Amino acid sequence: MTELRLHGKTEDGNHLSLVDSEGNNYSVRISDTLRATVNQPRLSTVPAFDAVETISVKEIQRRLRAGESIEQVAREGQTTIEKVERFSGPIMQEREYILSHARDLIMRKDAHRMDLTFGDVVLAKLVPRGVDTDEIRWDTWRLHDGTWHIELHYPTRDGNGVATWNFDLARRALDASDANGAWLIDEEAPARPTSAAIIYAEPTHPSRIEEPKSEPEIVRIADLINPPEEKPETPRLAVIRETPSAADSQDGITARAKVPSWDEIMFGRKSEETPEDN
Repeated sequence: MTELRLHGKTEDGNHLSLVDSEGNNYSVRISDTLRATVNQPRLSTVPAFDAVETISVKEIQRRLRAGESIEQVAREGQTTIEKVERFSGPIMQEREYILSHARDLIMRKDAHRMDLTFGDVVLAKLVPRGVDTDEIRWDTWRLHDGTWHIELHYPTRDGNGVATWNFDLARRALDASDANGAWLIDEEAPARPTSAAIIYAEPTHPSRIEEPKSEPEIVRIADLINPPEEKPETPRLAVIRETPSAADSQDGITARAKVPSWDEIMFGRKSEETPEDN
C-alpha cells in the first residue's frame, strides 16, 4: 500500500492534492461521503463503500418526514449522506410547506378587525419581551396519526424555551400540546393525562379489607343530666389585606400571598415591564 501525504486543494477547490514518497501526484474528489467520513468521531460508524445498502428510498423519506436528520438516517440505514440528500428534497419542501400553512392559520382578529395569524400571535407575545426573532427556530414532523408536530425554540433567561402544538392540515386545526404552547396563543394549558388505577377483586387483598370500626363512645348519665358548661369562643373573621399595618396584624389580619406571573417565571420580570434598550 502506497502512503500518500496531503499537499492541499486543487485550483478548482473540488479535489484534494496528494503526493507519494517518490513525488508522484494524485487527487481525490471532495465528496459528501469524504466529508462525512472525516467528520465522524469514529470511522467504524461510516459504512464501507462496498457495503450492501439495506435502506430503501421509501424508508429514507419516511424517516425524514418523521423528523430524523439526514446524518441519522444515513448512519442507521447503512448508506451514505450523499444518497440520503439525493432523496431529501421533496420531504424538506413538504415540511416547510406544513410550517408555512400553520403559521398562516388565522387565529383571531385584533382591535382594528385585522386578521392575526398563528405566526403573528406568537411574535406579538415574544417580541415585546425582548426576544430576538433571528434566534427563533421552527421545526415540524409528521406523527403516526397523520397530524403534524409543530415545535418552536426561542431564547429565555434560562437559555432556551420550547413550545409545541399539534396541527391538522385537513381540518385547519391547531392545538397546544404543552404549557408554553398554550401561553403563546393565550389558551389554557392542556390537561395532563390521568394514569390508570388497578382495583383488586380478591376479597383477601389489603385494598378490599374493611377497616375495623371504632367502639362507640360511653356517655355517663350524670353528664346528660348536668352537662358541663363550656364558654363559647367569640368568632373571628379572617381578613386579608394587601399591606396590613401593625395594628391589623394584632387583630389577625394577614397579607395577601403574591403569585409570580408566567412572564416572571420565563423572562424574569413582571408582565407590565418592558425590556430595557441595549
